[in-house]
Amino acid sequence: MIRVLLAEDQGMMRGALALLLDLEDDIEVVAQVADGAEVLPAALATRPDVAVLDIEMPNRTGLDVAADLRRDLPSCRVLIVTTFGRPGYLRRAMEAGARGFLVKDGPIEDLVAAIRRVLAGEQVVDPALAAAALSVGPNPLTDRERDVLAAAADGATVADIAGRLHLSESTVRNYLSSAIGKTGARNRIEAVGAARQNGWL
Repeated sequence: MIRVLLAEDQGMMRGALALLLDLEDDIEVVAQVADGAEVLPAALATRPDVAVLDIEMPNRTGLDVAADLRRDLPSCRVLIVTTFGRPGYLRRAMEAGARGFLVKDGPIEDLVAAIRRVLAGEQVVDPALAAAALSVGPNPLTDRERDVLAAAADGATVADIAGRLHLSESTVRNYLSSAIGKTGARNRIEAVGAARQNGWL
Protein backbone atom coordinates (compact mmCIF):
# COMPACT_ATOMS: atom_id res chain seq x y z
CA MET A 1 0.00 0.00 0.00
CA ILE A 2 1.11 3.55 -0.76
CA ARG A 3 0.63 5.60 2.39
CA VAL A 4 -0.47 9.17 1.58
CA LEU A 5 -0.71 12.35 3.66
CA LEU A 6 -3.09 15.01 2.32
CA ALA A 7 -2.53 18.67 3.21
CA GLU A 8 -5.28 20.93 1.86
CA ASP A 9 -6.93 23.80 3.73
CA GLN A 10 -10.32 23.51 1.98
CA GLY A 11 -12.28 20.85 3.87
CA MET A 12 -14.55 19.78 1.02
CA MET A 13 -11.64 19.44 -1.41
CA ARG A 14 -9.57 17.51 1.14
CA GLY A 15 -12.43 15.15 1.94
CA ALA A 16 -13.21 14.53 -1.74
CA LEU A 17 -9.57 13.80 -2.56
CA ALA A 18 -9.30 11.42 0.38
CA LEU A 19 -12.42 9.52 -0.70
CA LEU A 20 -11.25 9.24 -4.29
CA LEU A 21 -7.73 8.15 -3.37
CA ASP A 22 -9.04 5.55 -0.90
CA LEU A 23 -10.95 3.93 -3.78
CA GLU A 24 -7.61 2.87 -5.28
CA ASP A 25 -6.51 -0.66 -4.33
CA ASP A 26 -2.92 0.38 -3.63
CA ILE A 27 -3.40 3.77 -1.89
CA GLU A 28 -4.31 4.51 1.72
CA VAL A 29 -4.75 8.05 3.07
CA VAL A 30 -3.11 7.89 6.51
CA ALA A 31 -3.38 11.57 7.48
CA GLN A 32 -5.34 14.68 6.51
CA VAL A 33 -4.37 18.19 7.65
CA ALA A 34 -5.67 21.69 6.92
CA ASP A 35 -2.82 23.80 8.30
CA GLY A 36 0.75 23.94 7.03
CA ALA A 37 2.08 23.86 10.61
CA GLU A 38 0.37 20.47 11.15
CA VAL A 39 2.04 18.70 8.22
CA LEU A 40 5.41 17.80 9.71
CA PRO A 41 4.04 16.50 13.06
CA ALA A 42 1.41 14.43 11.19
CA ALA A 43 4.04 13.10 8.77
CA LEU A 44 6.41 12.13 11.58
CA ALA A 45 3.54 10.35 13.37
CA THR A 46 2.22 8.43 10.35
CA ARG A 47 5.32 8.05 8.11
CA PRO A 48 3.61 8.47 4.71
CA ASP A 49 5.30 7.42 1.48
CA VAL A 50 3.93 10.47 -0.35
CA ALA A 51 2.75 13.86 0.92
CA VAL A 52 0.28 15.65 -1.35
CA LEU A 53 0.57 19.34 -0.45
CA ASP A 54 -1.40 22.42 -1.42
CA ILE A 55 0.71 25.60 -1.65
CA GLU A 56 -1.68 28.09 -0.07
CA MET A 57 -2.27 26.94 3.52
CA PRO A 58 -2.46 28.80 6.83
CA ASN A 59 0.78 29.31 8.80
CA ARG A 60 3.19 27.46 6.47
CA THR A 61 2.96 27.09 2.72
CA GLY A 62 3.34 23.81 0.90
CA LEU A 63 6.69 25.11 -0.35
CA ASP A 64 7.91 25.64 3.23
CA VAL A 65 6.62 22.24 4.28
CA ALA A 66 8.30 20.49 1.33
CA ALA A 67 11.66 21.71 2.61
CA ASP A 68 10.76 20.56 6.17
CA LEU A 69 9.92 17.07 4.92
CA ARG A 70 13.10 16.81 2.86
CA ARG A 71 15.09 17.65 6.00
CA ASP A 72 13.20 15.62 8.63
CA LEU A 73 11.57 12.78 6.67
CA PRO A 74 13.60 12.30 3.47
CA SER A 75 11.91 8.99 2.64
CA CYS A 76 8.60 10.84 2.05
CA ARG A 77 8.12 12.01 -1.53
CA VAL A 78 6.41 15.39 -1.98
CA LEU A 79 3.82 16.13 -4.64
CA ILE A 80 2.55 19.74 -4.86
CA VAL A 81 -1.03 20.12 -6.11
CA THR A 82 -2.20 23.70 -6.46
CA THR A 83 -4.77 26.00 -7.99
CA PHE A 84 -1.98 28.44 -8.73
CA GLY A 85 0.00 27.23 -11.74
CA ARG A 86 2.70 29.89 -11.49
CA PRO A 87 6.14 29.30 -12.98
CA GLY A 88 7.99 30.64 -9.93
CA TYR A 89 6.10 28.24 -7.67
CA LEU A 90 7.26 25.30 -9.76
CA ARG A 91 10.88 26.37 -9.53
CA ARG A 92 10.62 26.99 -5.77
CA ALA A 93 8.87 23.63 -5.24
CA MET A 94 11.65 21.74 -7.02
CA GLU A 95 14.31 23.65 -5.07
CA ALA A 96 12.48 22.64 -1.85
CA GLY A 97 12.68 18.97 -2.84
CA ALA A 98 9.24 18.33 -4.35
CA ARG A 99 9.15 15.43 -6.82
CA GLY A 100 5.98 16.51 -8.58
CA PHE A 101 3.87 19.57 -9.34
CA LEU A 102 0.31 19.42 -10.69
CA VAL A 103 -2.46 21.98 -11.07
CA LYS A 104 -5.82 21.08 -9.53
CA ASP A 105 -7.90 21.35 -12.68
CA GLY A 106 -6.66 17.97 -13.96
CA PRO A 107 -8.54 14.68 -13.54
CA ILE A 108 -8.11 12.52 -10.41
CA GLU A 109 -6.45 9.87 -12.61
CA ASP A 110 -3.54 12.28 -13.15
CA LEU A 111 -3.08 12.67 -9.41
CA VAL A 112 -3.23 8.91 -8.81
CA ALA A 113 -0.68 8.29 -11.56
CA ALA A 114 1.55 11.08 -10.20
CA ILE A 115 1.51 9.57 -6.69
CA ARG A 116 2.64 6.21 -8.08
CA ARG A 117 5.28 7.80 -10.30
CA VAL A 118 6.90 10.00 -7.62
CA LEU A 119 7.05 7.00 -5.30
CA ALA A 120 8.85 5.12 -8.08
CA GLY A 121 11.45 7.90 -8.16
CA GLU A 122 10.20 9.83 -11.18
CA GLN A 123 9.62 13.58 -11.39
CA VAL A 124 6.14 14.59 -12.50
CA VAL A 125 5.47 18.14 -13.70
CA ASP A 126 2.47 19.63 -15.47
CA PRO A 127 3.83 20.08 -19.04
CA ALA A 128 2.30 23.51 -19.68
CA LEU A 129 3.68 24.78 -16.40
CA ALA A 130 7.14 23.39 -17.15
CA ALA A 131 7.18 25.26 -20.47
CA ALA A 132 6.04 28.48 -18.79
CA ALA A 133 8.71 28.16 -16.09
CA LEU A 134 11.41 27.81 -18.71
CA SER A 135 10.18 30.88 -20.61
CA VAL A 136 9.93 33.08 -17.50
CA GLY A 137 13.34 32.16 -16.13
CA PRO A 138 14.52 32.17 -12.53
CA ASN A 139 13.27 34.49 -9.80
CA PRO A 140 15.30 37.72 -10.14
CA LEU A 141 14.50 38.87 -6.58
CA THR A 142 16.89 38.33 -3.69
CA ASP A 143 15.44 36.92 -0.45
CA ARG A 144 15.55 40.39 1.14
CA GLU A 145 13.87 42.06 -1.87
CA ARG A 146 11.16 39.41 -1.67
CA ASP A 147 10.70 40.04 2.08
CA VAL A 148 10.38 43.80 1.55
CA LEU A 149 8.00 43.40 -1.39
CA ALA A 150 5.85 40.93 0.56
CA ALA A 151 5.73 43.38 3.47
CA ALA A 152 4.64 46.12 1.05
CA ALA A 153 1.80 44.02 -0.36
CA ASP A 154 -0.74 45.17 2.21
CA GLY A 155 -0.06 48.86 1.52
CA ALA A 156 2.31 49.35 4.44
CA THR A 157 4.37 52.54 4.49
CA VAL A 158 8.15 52.52 4.17
CA ALA A 159 8.35 53.30 7.90
CA ASP A 160 6.03 50.36 8.73
CA ILE A 161 8.09 47.98 6.59
CA ALA A 162 11.34 49.24 8.13
CA GLY A 163 9.98 48.64 11.64
CA ARG A 164 8.60 45.21 10.78
CA LEU A 165 11.82 43.98 9.14
CA HIS A 166 14.27 45.84 11.40
CA LEU A 167 15.78 47.80 8.53
CA SER A 168 16.41 51.50 7.96
CA GLU A 169 13.91 53.38 5.82
CA SER A 170 16.58 54.13 3.20
CA THR A 171 17.42 50.42 2.97
CA VAL A 172 13.72 49.60 2.47
CA ARG A 173 13.49 52.22 -0.29
CA ASN A 174 16.57 50.72 -1.99
CA TYR A 175 15.13 47.18 -1.86
CA LEU A 176 11.75 48.39 -3.17
CA SER A 177 13.41 50.32 -5.98
CA SER A 178 15.49 47.30 -6.95
CA ALA A 179 12.46 44.97 -6.86
CA ILE A 180 10.41 47.40 -8.98
CA GLY A 181 13.21 47.53 -11.55
CA LYS A 182 13.69 43.75 -11.65
CA THR A 183 9.97 43.08 -12.17
CA GLY A 184 9.67 45.71 -14.89
CA ALA A 185 6.99 47.51 -12.88
CA ARG A 186 6.28 51.23 -12.50
CA ASN A 187 5.56 51.15 -8.77
CA ARG A 188 5.48 48.82 -5.80
CA ILE A 189 1.84 47.78 -6.36
CA GLU A 190 2.65 46.63 -9.89
CA ALA A 191 5.83 44.96 -8.61
CA VAL A 192 3.84 42.98 -6.03
CA GLY A 193 1.34 41.95 -8.74
CA ALA A 194 4.07 40.85 -11.14
CA ALA A 195 5.91 38.93 -8.45
CA ARG A 196 2.72 37.14 -7.37
CA GLN A 197 1.74 36.36 -10.96
CA ASN A 198 5.09 34.68 -11.55
CA GLY A 199 5.09 32.88 -8.19
CA TRP A 200 8.10 34.79 -6.86
CA LEU A 201 6.33 35.87 -3.67
